[in-house]
Amino acid sequence: MSKRELTPAAAAVRSVLKKYRKEIWSPFMNAITMYELIEAGDRIGVCISGGKDSMLLALCMKQLQRHSEVPFECEFIVMDPGYSPANRQRIEDNAARLEIPIKIFETNIFSVSSKQTEGSPCYLCARMRRGHLYSFARELGCNKIALGHHFSDVIETTLMGMLWGSQIQAMLPKLKSTNFEGMELIRPLYRVHEDSIIAWARYNGLEFLGCACKMTESAAVDESASKRRETKALIRRLRDEGNPDVEKNIFNSIHRANVDTLVGYKLNDEEHSFLEKFRKEK
Repeated sequence: MSKRELTPAAAAVRSVLKKYRKEIWSPFMNAITMYELIEAGDRIGVCISGGKDSMLLALCMKQLQRHSEVPFECEFIVMDPGYSPANRQRIEDNAARLEIPIKIFETNIFSVSSKQTEGSPCYLCARMRRGHLYSFARELGCNKIALGHHFSDVIETTLMGMLWGSQIQAMLPKLKSTNFEGMELIRPLYRVHEDSIIAWARYNGLEFLGCACKMTESAAVDESASKRRETKALIRRLRDEGNPDVEKNIFNSIHRANVDTLVGYKLNDEEHSFLEKFRKEK
């Protein structure tokens, strides 16, 4: 059957499994296995923001659930933080096109975060979103939530921490919630490049939401968003001007950290110095 004869959902799945197997499906499965993201009996709240990353995540998770030898269940969750009617409709239309059975719940996050005049409204929005998603997922009986952070998010966050945050800090593929006991967060697209996600969306003629926040619409962009764009441009420039492996090198560096060479580090929120080991060796 040709791509033209398939339903949009079937065509999107087929492109993940065939055309973009090396770029999307294989690294998706590699992350699931390497980081032990899914276990038998899991009930996972797949969080959909309406953007390209979370929609692809939902499609991959649905496909994996159908064929995995490890039995698990999914709930496809959409939180409406105060979208305009047009943006909410875009999410609903894309979910229907990809045959993703979403469950929508509403919050007033945009309204609350937009009233903040100091600090970072984007940071507050992200924290509030996370809490609401955990809470709703738990109501649905989930023990995990899955977010659409990808390879590019990981390396950009790592580099941003060094250049602007004065710290070496990565983004983990999974972590336990500190506020919701028994809940975990997983990132199944951890090894999938953003460029591959963009190519997949274009190939299937799909248009997704970017940031639909009213702060973005009014050009009141958070500084962290600006720094992320700068970091993204820096990585692209390094790659295009003589270091084609720069992205892979940054990613691999957080898997091969040599703690013996660090002057200071944190472990379980406790600060340590190289002097501790140095003194013991005397």
